[in-house]
Amino acid sequence: MNRRTFATSLATVAAGATLSMATPRRQPRLLRPALLRPGDQVGLITPASFIEDASLQKAVTNLESLGLKPVLSRNIREVNGSLAGTDAQRLADLHAMFADPAIRGIWCARGGYGVSRLLPSIDYRLIRNNPKALIGYSDITALHCALLRHTGLVSFHGPVGSSTLTDYTRSHVVDVLFEGRYSQPIVRTELYADLAATDEAYRPATLRPGIAEGPLLGGNLTLLAALAGTPYLPNPDGCILFLEDIDERPYRIDRMLTTLRQAWDMRRLAGIAMGIFAGCNPPATGRSLTLLQTLQQCLGDLDIPICYGLSFGHIDHQITLPVGTRARLDASRLEITLLEPFGN
Repeated sequence: MNRRTFATSLATVAAGATLSMATPRRQPRLLRPALLRPGDQVGLITPASFIEDASLQKAVTNLESLGLKPVLSRNIREVNGSLAGTDAQRLADLHAMFADPAIRGIWCARGGYGVSRLLPSIDYRLIRNNPKALIGYSDITALHCALLRHTGLVSFHGPVGSSTLTDYTRSHVVDVLFEGRYSQPIVRTELYADLAATDEAYRPATLRPGIAEGPLLGGNLTLLAALAGTPYLPNPDGCILFLEDIDERPYRIDRMLTTLRQAWDMRRLAGIAMGIFAGCNPPATGRSLTLLQTLQQCLGDLDIPICYGLSFGHIDHQITLPVGTRARLDASRLEITLLEPFGN
């Protein structure tokens, strides 16, 4: 290939990359998916890490127990190191499930790592033209953020397909995804009261009291920090930011919150609601702040309502949060109230 041909090819690739990663001038209007109904076909996908047979069977059983008909994506058994197939295979499964009119919702069978690699190549127009409920958490945070930013789609931060569906978790899934209602505030479950007595990560706390209203935005702290500076994070101004993480030392929590504070003016948030940061305690030996001391030092100067210890994160008893819809946070009472419809 001669220099002129090479230069032309390189320019074409660069232009394509710019188009695929272009950030809309303003966020699209909110797009609410249809609620699920018993008997609906729901696609199971693995847009991140590979899923073992036992976990996949658990995901199938969970969906069937909700009255749904799980449909496995074509490449769900593919392997690429720790990933569930190549980027192209995982992307093809995501697109296929949104494009198939028989599929009424899409459930991520597990999280792990790998979703962020797909974001520049997603066909956002396809998804906007075929809105469906997408459910998951952890690494799926990247999808929630990118879909809201580029399509306006309300998606659902809730259990992955292979999560343990406790009675508490199941009731919240049904209320949000099937009934489309939360007539009462979502309050922190008392199911973790015993753990809270001995493990700070399960101990609720109000860092700044007050009440705030705004759209819900957030998910896994590691993923949000990794997306800082990319065109896949929605505008956080006026939002209630919700955060969770797992197995990160307090200094790493500090580093990621510092990244977000330097990427955003977090004073413009309406409030911050944190779930349970399971396993994020300091080491048994060595110098370290505690988890709550770290959160207080990183966020306590913000003049907005902030609380810690709500029932979401890498835990069994989870609430399901519709990303993008308006909610009210009462940091003193550790309550979230959903203020508008989040499905059709």
